[in-house]
This record gives sequence, structure tokens and C-alpha cells, in this order.
Amino acid sequence: MPFEVRETRTYTAQPDAVYRAALAAVETLRGQVLQSDPAQGRLSARFDKKLRGKILGDRTQIEIECAAAPTGQTSVAVLVYPLDALNRKLMFGARKGVPETVMSWFFEDLERHLSA
Repeated sequence: MPFEVRETRTYTAQPDAVYRAALAAVETLRGQVLQSDPAQGRLSARFDKKLRGKILGDRTQIEIECAAAPTGQTSVAVLVYPLDALNRKLMFGARKGVPETVMSWFFEDLERHLSA
């Protein structure tokens, strides 16, 4: 799907600390947690059209997976995609840049929570 945006980053913190920071980042962005599995390091959340006081134009969903990397760090894999009015993956007509914006704000908040 061309509207999906994926990114993976690594952090020096333990997987449980990164997971808690990811959950805090979702809450900071006022996302609705759909699924949360701390044992597996998986988190899924939905965001409204309005984030940080800006109207982005599309609802989005984010899927996060935190896992220990072989280097002793924690890998965070994120998938973001737009949703239609019925909260299904948007297959056409998505506004350009919305998933990228949501992803950048998520990582920004994640890193802020990790450094706190």
C-alpha cells in the first residue's frame, strides 16, 4: 500500500522502558490505544484528524513493536497509515504527508519521554 509509512529506530534503553515511553508518546498525542501487549512489546493506536492543535485531514493508525536488538539495544518498528471515516485503511484519496507527520511527532515524543 503506497500510503503506509514504515520506520525503524534503535535506542539504548531496555525494551520495557521504550514500550512505556511509546505508550506515553501515544497518550501525549491523545491517541486512542486499540491494543496493548507489554509482554510482546506491541502497541496499536488510532489518532484523530486533529493533532497538536493542527488539522491534518486524515485519521491515522499507528502500529508499534518494541524488541530487543542483537546489539543490546531496543529496536522500535513503526507502521503508520491513514484511515477512512469507518476506521478502515484508506486505499485512495489520502492527503499527502499525514502519516509522515504523525510518525515524526510520535518519534519526537518517544525520544522526549525516553530522555526524561
